[in-house]
Amino acid sequence: MSHATLTLAPNPADGRLVTQALRAIPLLRDLDESLMDRLARISKIISAPAGTEVCRQAEAPDVLYIVLDGQLAASSTAANGSAAVVEVIRPGAMIGLATLLARLPRLLNARAIGHCRLLSIEAAGLLSLVEQETSLVTALLRAEAQDFHALVRQVCDLKLRTTAQRLGCYLLSLCTEPSGNVVALRLPFDKRLLAARLGCRQENLSRAFATLRGLGVETHGARVILHDIASLRDYALPDDPIDAD
Repeated sequence: MSHATLTLAPNPADGRLVTQALRAIPLLRDLDESLMDRLARISKIISAPAGTEVCRQAEAPDVLYIVLDGQLAASSTAANGSAAVVEVIRPGAMIGLATLLARLPRLLNARAIGHCRLLSIEAAGLLSLVEQETSLVTALLRAEAQDFHALVRQVCDLKLRTTAQRLGCYLLSLCTEPSGNVVALRLPFDKRLLAARLGCRQENLSRAFATLRGLGVETHGARVILHDIASLRDYALPDDPIDAD
Protein backbone atom coordinates (compact mmCIF):
# COMPACT_ATOMS: atom_id res chain seq x y z
CA MET A 1 0.00 0.00 0.00
CA SER A 2 1.43 3.38 -0.98
CA HIS A 3 2.34 5.77 1.82
CA ALA A 4 2.09 8.82 -0.44
CA THR A 5 -0.78 11.22 0.06
CA LEU A 6 -3.01 11.16 -3.01
CA THR A 7 -5.48 13.80 -4.08
CA LEU A 8 -9.10 12.78 -3.72
CA ALA A 9 -10.74 13.08 -7.10
CA PRO A 10 -14.31 14.47 -7.13
CA ASN A 11 -16.87 12.19 -8.64
CA PRO A 12 -18.93 13.73 -11.49
CA ALA A 13 -22.06 13.41 -9.37
CA ASP A 14 -24.87 15.96 -9.42
CA GLY A 15 -27.03 17.00 -6.50
CA ARG A 16 -29.47 14.19 -7.14
CA LEU A 17 -26.80 11.53 -6.67
CA VAL A 18 -25.51 13.24 -3.53
CA THR A 19 -29.04 13.30 -2.12
CA GLN A 20 -29.48 9.62 -2.99
CA ALA A 21 -26.23 8.84 -1.14
CA LEU A 22 -27.43 10.80 1.90
CA ARG A 23 -30.76 8.98 1.83
CA ALA A 24 -28.95 5.63 1.72
CA ILE A 25 -27.33 6.36 5.11
CA PRO A 26 -29.74 4.85 7.68
CA LEU A 27 -29.12 7.51 10.32
CA LEU A 28 -29.89 10.35 7.91
CA ARG A 29 -32.64 8.96 5.72
CA ASP A 30 -35.49 10.29 7.88
CA LEU A 31 -34.42 13.94 7.75
CA ASP A 32 -36.93 16.21 6.02
CA GLU A 33 -36.48 17.29 2.41
CA SER A 34 -35.46 20.85 3.24
CA LEU A 35 -32.68 19.76 5.60
CA MET A 36 -31.56 17.03 3.19
CA ASP A 37 -31.26 19.64 0.42
CA ARG A 38 -29.14 21.86 2.68
CA LEU A 39 -26.90 18.91 3.54
CA ALA A 40 -26.57 18.02 -0.14
CA ARG A 41 -25.36 21.53 -0.94
CA ILE A 42 -22.37 21.12 1.40
CA SER A 43 -21.64 17.54 0.36
CA LYS A 44 -19.96 15.77 -2.52
CA ILE A 45 -19.12 12.23 -3.53
CA ILE A 46 -15.41 11.60 -3.94
CA SER A 47 -13.37 8.69 -5.22
CA ALA A 48 -10.38 7.40 -3.26
CA PRO A 49 -8.16 4.92 -5.16
CA ALA A 50 -6.36 2.20 -3.24
CA GLY A 51 -3.62 3.70 -1.05
CA THR A 52 -5.20 7.15 -0.81
CA GLU A 53 -4.56 8.83 2.51
CA VAL A 54 -8.01 10.16 3.34
CA CYS A 55 -7.14 11.91 6.59
CA ARG A 56 -4.25 12.28 9.01
CA GLN A 57 -3.96 11.98 12.76
CA ALA A 58 -3.70 15.35 14.59
CA GLU A 59 -5.06 17.41 11.69
CA ALA A 60 -8.12 19.60 12.13
CA PRO A 61 -11.21 17.87 10.65
CA ASP A 62 -12.44 20.13 7.87
CA VAL A 63 -14.87 17.52 6.50
CA LEU A 64 -16.90 14.59 7.77
CA TYR A 65 -16.34 11.47 5.68
CA ILE A 66 -18.93 8.72 5.38
CA VAL A 67 -17.87 5.50 3.66
CA LEU A 68 -20.21 4.55 0.82
CA ASP A 69 -18.23 1.71 -0.78
CA GLY A 70 -14.95 0.02 0.05
CA GLN A 71 -12.96 -0.12 3.28
CA LEU A 72 -10.28 1.97 4.95
CA ALA A 73 -7.51 1.08 7.39
CA ALA A 74 -7.49 3.34 10.46
CA SER A 75 -4.10 3.60 12.15
CA SER A 76 -2.47 5.48 15.00
CA THR A 77 1.09 6.78 15.22
CA ALA A 78 2.80 7.03 18.62
CA ALA A 79 5.13 9.82 19.70
CA ASN A 80 8.15 7.60 18.98
CA GLY A 81 7.03 7.12 15.38
CA SER A 82 5.75 3.56 15.68
CA ALA A 83 2.41 2.98 13.97
CA ALA A 84 -0.26 0.30 14.06
CA VAL A 85 -3.55 -0.38 12.30
CA VAL A 86 -6.27 -0.29 14.95
CA GLU A 87 -9.45 -0.76 12.93
CA VAL A 88 -10.90 -1.44 9.51
CA ILE A 89 -13.59 1.09 8.61
CA ARG A 90 -16.51 -0.37 6.67
CA PRO A 91 -19.33 1.07 4.52
CA GLY A 92 -21.81 3.19 6.43
CA ALA A 93 -19.27 4.38 8.99
CA MET A 94 -18.66 8.05 9.73
CA ILE A 95 -14.98 8.92 10.14
CA GLY A 96 -14.15 11.16 13.10
CA LEU A 97 -17.63 12.45 13.93
CA ALA A 98 -16.82 12.95 17.63
CA THR A 99 -13.65 14.97 17.00
CA LEU A 100 -15.43 17.10 14.41
CA LEU A 101 -18.34 17.93 16.73
CA ALA A 102 -15.93 18.68 19.58
CA ARG A 103 -13.66 20.69 17.26
CA LEU A 104 -10.68 18.55 18.26
CA PRO A 105 -7.82 17.15 16.12
CA ARG A 106 -8.32 13.79 14.42
CA LEU A 107 -7.29 10.77 16.48
CA LEU A 108 -6.50 8.41 13.57
CA ASN A 109 -5.05 8.21 10.09
CA ALA A 110 -7.30 6.63 7.46
CA ARG A 111 -6.11 5.08 4.20
CA ALA A 112 -8.13 3.35 1.47
CA ILE A 113 -7.51 -0.40 1.38
CA GLY A 114 -8.99 -0.73 -2.09
CA HIS A 115 -10.94 1.67 -4.27
CA CYS A 116 -13.43 3.57 -2.09
CA ARG A 117 -16.29 5.98 -2.58
CA LEU A 118 -16.84 8.49 0.20
CA LEU A 119 -19.39 11.13 0.98
CA SER A 120 -17.65 14.32 2.10
CA ILE A 121 -19.63 16.87 4.17
CA GLU A 122 -18.04 20.24 4.89
CA ALA A 123 -17.39 20.59 8.63
CA ALA A 124 -18.19 24.31 8.89
CA GLY A 125 -21.51 23.91 7.11
CA LEU A 126 -22.40 20.81 9.14
CA LEU A 127 -21.63 22.54 12.44
CA SER A 128 -23.75 25.49 11.37
CA LEU A 129 -26.68 23.17 10.62
CA VAL A 130 -26.20 21.42 13.97
CA GLU A 131 -26.79 24.76 15.72
CA GLN A 132 -30.07 25.20 13.84
CA GLU A 133 -31.63 21.77 13.29
CA THR A 134 -32.74 19.59 16.20
CA SER A 135 -33.45 16.61 13.95
CA LEU A 136 -29.87 16.64 12.68
CA VAL A 137 -28.55 16.79 16.26
CA THR A 138 -30.70 13.77 17.11
CA ALA A 139 -29.40 11.83 14.08
CA LEU A 140 -25.76 12.61 14.90
CA LEU A 141 -26.24 11.76 18.58
CA ARG A 142 -27.67 8.43 17.49
CA ALA A 143 -24.60 7.89 15.29
CA GLU A 144 -22.32 8.65 18.24
CA ALA A 145 -24.32 6.32 20.47
CA GLN A 146 -23.91 3.52 17.93
CA ASP A 147 -20.17 4.19 17.71
CA PHE A 148 -19.90 4.03 21.50
CA HIS A 149 -21.98 0.84 21.56
CA ALA A 150 -19.68 -0.74 18.97
CA LEU A 151 -16.61 0.35 20.96
CA VAL A 152 -17.94 -1.22 24.15
CA ARG A 153 -18.74 -4.44 22.29
CA GLN A 154 -15.22 -4.47 20.86
CA VAL A 155 -13.67 -4.05 24.33
CA CYS A 156 -15.91 -6.80 25.73
CA ASP A 157 -14.96 -9.01 22.78
CA LEU A 158 -11.25 -8.52 23.52
CA LYS A 159 -11.72 -9.35 27.21
CA LEU A 160 -14.29 -12.15 27.03
CA ARG A 161 -13.32 -14.10 23.89
CA THR A 162 -10.11 -15.79 22.83
CA THR A 163 -8.49 -14.80 19.54
CA ALA A 164 -9.81 -18.01 17.97
CA GLN A 165 -13.35 -17.21 19.12
CA ARG A 166 -13.10 -13.65 17.76
CA LEU A 167 -11.87 -15.05 14.45
CA GLY A 168 -14.74 -17.54 14.42
CA CYS A 169 -17.26 -14.75 15.03
CA TYR A 170 -15.72 -12.69 12.22
CA LEU A 171 -15.84 -15.57 9.75
CA LEU A 172 -19.46 -16.24 10.67
CA SER A 173 -20.25 -12.56 10.09
CA LEU A 174 -19.10 -12.98 6.48
CA CYS A 175 -21.74 -15.68 5.95
CA THR A 176 -24.56 -13.30 5.20
CA GLU A 177 -26.90 -15.89 3.67
CA PRO A 178 -25.69 -19.40 4.53
CA SER A 179 -27.66 -21.99 2.58
CA GLY A 180 -26.44 -24.94 4.64
CA ASN A 181 -23.76 -26.07 7.04
CA VAL A 182 -20.92 -25.51 4.54
CA VAL A 183 -19.93 -22.10 3.13
CA ALA A 184 -17.01 -20.92 0.97
CA LEU A 185 -15.97 -17.28 1.28
CA ARG A 186 -13.08 -14.89 0.67
CA LEU A 187 -11.43 -12.64 3.22
CA PRO A 188 -12.10 -9.00 2.23
CA PHE A 189 -8.54 -7.88 3.05
CA ASP A 190 -5.14 -9.37 3.86
CA LYS A 191 -4.36 -11.18 7.10
CA ARG A 192 -2.26 -8.31 8.45
CA LEU A 193 -5.37 -6.13 8.47
CA LEU A 194 -7.50 -9.02 9.70
CA ALA A 195 -5.21 -9.38 12.72
CA ALA A 196 -5.61 -5.65 13.40
CA ARG A 197 -9.38 -5.97 13.01
CA LEU A 198 -9.39 -8.75 15.62
CA GLY A 199 -6.99 -6.97 17.98
CA CYS A 200 -4.13 -9.50 17.81
CA ARG A 201 -0.72 -10.07 16.27
CA GLN A 202 -0.29 -11.95 13.01
CA GLU A 203 1.33 -14.92 14.76
CA ASN A 204 -1.69 -15.14 17.09
CA LEU A 205 -3.99 -15.04 14.07
CA SER A 206 -2.12 -17.99 12.55
CA ARG A 207 -2.56 -19.95 15.76
CA ALA A 208 -6.26 -19.05 15.81
CA PHE A 209 -6.73 -20.42 12.27
CA ALA A 210 -4.90 -23.58 13.39
CA THR A 211 -7.30 -23.91 16.33
CA LEU A 212 -10.32 -23.53 14.06
CA ARG A 213 -9.12 -26.25 11.69
CA GLY A 214 -10.47 -28.74 14.21
CA LEU A 215 -13.88 -27.10 13.74
CA GLY A 216 -13.88 -27.47 9.97
CA VAL A 217 -12.26 -24.16 8.95
CA GLU A 218 -10.12 -24.73 5.86
CA THR A 219 -7.94 -21.95 4.40
CA HIS A 220 -6.27 -21.47 1.01
CA GLY A 221 -4.81 -17.96 1.13
CA ALA A 222 -7.74 -15.54 1.11
CA ARG A 223 -10.21 -18.34 0.37
CA VAL A 224 -11.85 -19.90 3.42
CA ILE A 225 -14.22 -22.86 3.59
CA LEU A 226 -16.38 -23.41 6.66
CA HIS A 227 -17.26 -27.09 6.67
CA ASP A 228 -19.27 -27.08 9.90
CA ILE A 229 -20.98 -23.76 10.62
CA ALA A 230 -23.00 -25.21 13.50
CA SER A 231 -19.89 -26.38 15.38
CA LEU A 232 -18.10 -23.09 14.70
CA ARG A 233 -21.10 -21.16 16.04
CA ASP A 234 -21.21 -23.32 19.18
CA TYR A 235 -17.52 -22.63 19.77
CA ALA A 236 -17.39 -18.91 18.96
CA LEU A 237 -20.78 -17.97 20.47
CA PRO A 238 -21.40 -14.92 18.23
CA ASP A 239 -23.58 -12.09 19.49
CA ASP A 240 -27.20 -11.88 18.44
CA PRO A 241 -27.21 -10.41 14.91
CA ILE A 242 -29.80 -7.85 16.02
CA ASP A 243 -27.17 -6.55 18.43
CA ALA A 244 -24.37 -6.50 15.86
CA ASP A 245 -22.64 -3.24 14.97
